[in-house]
Amino acid sequence: MSLIFWSLMHCGALWSCAAPQPELSRLYKTAESSELQTPVILVHGAFGSRLCHAGTGVEVWPGSLSNLLLGNYQALALPLPGFPQLDGPDDLIPCGITNTVAGRDFYGAIEATLTGAGGYQLTAPGTPITGLQRRYYLFTYDWRQDNSRNAARLDRLVDQIREDHRNTALQVDIVAHSMGGLITRYWLRYGSADVLGDNDFPITNTGAGKARRVILVGTPNLGSTSALQQILTGADFGINTIDPEILLSFPSGYQLMPHPIVDSVLGNNGEPLARDIYDVDIWRALEWGPFDPSLRARLQSSGWSDAQLAALEVYVGIQLERARRFVWSLTIKNPLPNHELIVFGGDCMPTPARILIEDIDDESYVRLWPDEIARPARHLDYQALMLEPGDGAVTKASLLASTTLDPSIPRHRFSDFPLDYAVMFCEDRSELPGNITFQDNLLHILLSR
Repeated sequence: MSLIFWSLMHCGALWSCAAPQPELSRLYKTAESSELQTPVILVHGAFGSRLCHAGTGVEVWPGSLSNLLLGNYQALALPLPGFPQLDGPDDLIPCGITNTVAGRDFYGAIEATLTGAGGYQLTAPGTPITGLQRRYYLFTYDWRQDNSRNAARLDRLVDQIREDHRNTALQVDIVAHSMGGLITRYWLRYGSADVLGDNDFPITNTGAGKARRVILVGTPNLGSTSALQQILTGADFGINTIDPEILLSFPSGYQLMPHPIVDSVLGNNGEPLARDIYDVDIWRALEWGPFDPSLRARLQSSGWSDAQLAALEVYVGIQLERARRFVWSLTIKNPLPNHELIVFGGDCMPTPARILIEDIDDESYVRLWPDEIARPARHLDYQALMLEPGDGAVTKASLLASTTLDPSIPRHRFSDFPLDYAVMFCEDRSELPGNITFQDNLLHILLSR
């Protein structure tokens, strides 16, 4: 009997030929060990932790289903310096990881993989460790805040884990999703130091000395055009939207924008334009953010004063400059590299890669999507110009810290990215942690000596 005939008969008996799935519990059966397994830290991405009021414990993000569908999320806005907004000074704190929202899984599957087939036990920092039980920790942080600030918190967590294990030389494994990967990369280079006060970035490799393996999942290593789009138009969550003025208050949002070495702005004929998206004067010229007349009118109608609008303009300028320094701090040449990165991501979905400025009758209009082009040129493929393969939010090129999709072209000289290897598969960005191929490879990496 031929192999093909046998396969057809086998599928017929089972009524289907579904793709086989790895049996993780058998592949990674927990065995008695005579030595400690490296602790694992799971680092979520943007919007990945629950935020609660510190005093009352009331959850603001994501909150109830009705809040997701109908809430305005104004309480998420960080106060402008000198102008506490709405409920006064911000008192929101992380109060757990966003495992599921409205029945949709985000990090529940990866935690189940670690605790199930991986045999890891979720452990709270500050717990003295005895025995050889595999341990994993959750790094929950306020994803609205500056990424360098959260890198300092990650450093404190690692030091606490070392103290809990009574081993000051202990190394950890990091599994970081999306923006969590940028926080991790900053920590690898600078530890808890804030180096964004000027353009000198003294690399110490403080974090790298405390890490064994670092796994990045769907991380925008050269930024995300989708992040810029969200800042300008709002972030959609189902039928609800977080308004632009709220997103403009998040320092982390600016730090997700495309790196300056990326040609992220195109002209009428699809040519790259020299537009510095980290320059507040460019924002003013293009009427972005606080310079958008429609946004200003809406804010004024809701009670914003001229002084508040002026303060927002200053704030945006400050955050843009810190964001510029943040993205450069991750890519300047590391003189003493001592770590390598393992990358997982998607490359099957059309993903925003560039915006286009369309000139019509001596007026310039920013187009965020191909279907917004008012007078398309027949010879231009706007889909190919403005979109690239990725996971829907992060292009494959950005994931690999490359300025091009062509793998034969060397990485840009100002993109220092110590890649060990990458694994690509077809998945939406929010579904990446739950992908079975990722989970299979993840356990193999973590449990290998």
